Amino acid sequence: MFLVDLTFVKPLELVDLQVQAHREYLQGFYERGDLLLGGRKQPRTGGIILSRQATLEDVKAVFDADPMVAGGLAEYAVTEFLPVMKAKALENLV
Repeated sequence: MFLVDLTFVKPLELVDLQVQAHREYLQGFYERGDLLLGGRKQPRTGGIILSRQATLEDVKAVFDADPMVAGGLAEYAVTEFLPVMKAKALENLV
């Protein structure tokens, strides 16, 4: 699994212009189950997304093409992790 940490590098007024395109772009990955959940950081400096794509290269390909990143509005960092504990409600994710 991968934790994707998006950080805005431009003012929120510019970021807000691309939020809809960003969500529409990612929607297909959520529908396929490649991305599991995501949301805003608080305070609103970016977002966090949990991915279960197969490889780091797959994750990078998705986020390099994300309108937020491709448009120079956000940067991202990826942390790969191997889940060893989970809540009962999440048993089917691992």
